Amino acid sequence: MITDTHTHLYSSQFNEDQKEMIQRAKDAGVSRFFIPAIDSTYTESMLQLEENFPLDVYLMMGLHPTSVKENYLEELAHVKEWIDKKDFYAIGEIGIDLFWDKSFLSQQQEAFRTQIKWAKEKKLPIVIHCRDAFDEIFEILEAEKGADLRGIFHCFTGTKEQALQAISYNMKLGIGGVATFKNGKIDKFLNEIDIQHIVLETDAPYLAPTPYRGKRNESAYITNVVDKLVDIYGLSFKEIAEITTQNSKDVFGV
Repeated sequence: MITDTHTHLYSSQFNEDQKEMIQRAKDAGVSRFFIPAIDSTYTESMLQLEENFPLDVYLMMGLHPTSVKENYLEELAHVKEWIDKKDFYAIGEIGIDLFWDKSFLSQQQEAFRTQIKWAKEKKLPIVIHCRDAFDEIFEILEAEKGADLRGIFHCFTGTKEQALQAISYNMKLGIGGVATFKNGKIDKFLNEIDIQHIVLETDAPYLAPTPYRGKRNESAYITNVVDKLVDIYGLSFKEIAEITTQNSKDVFGV
């Protein structure tokens, strides 16, 4: 059993073949799909996905940092409304992204802190999006660290030192297609990180692993990530699948 801890199955890129794409993943051994939120414009399609695949899909709720704009307080109110009336498995994906736009940094920081607070109140994990913002993310995690903080550092692409720092805040490292890239860099030190700290993800339809790099990603391609971890850790495919799925259960509680 393989767990994809981060996949946008509701993406419009899957409009034509969503059911077939999910079946391909299930045929490949993926039986658990954790679905991150982006903003209010995706909520309806996420709920529809859960209705269509109730045994396979686990929804998160949160405000993605690239959706933190002038109306971010309305978007945060949307998140709060939903987490108060429905059960979710995580608050995510949340965090800070300074790659596209630095002009809303203070609002991104406020949204991140607010959603961490809600996650703690609901006893839920957080799923962190970090792009060009390790220092800013770690500053907030340092202030919020404690037994009630846990989660996943989604699409981890940092250094070994940053990996260890993320782990120190009770975060698992979300490892996906980047680990298979020639210039991905994280494959050079992952064997020094205990596999107990690793979970698998695709971020589909983004970041397809080699040999699909540059094409639409899908959850079935997570097997290519498992193959890479087999090489890195010297464990069997089955062992990687079992250990990382157990790690995901430790985070999400299911």
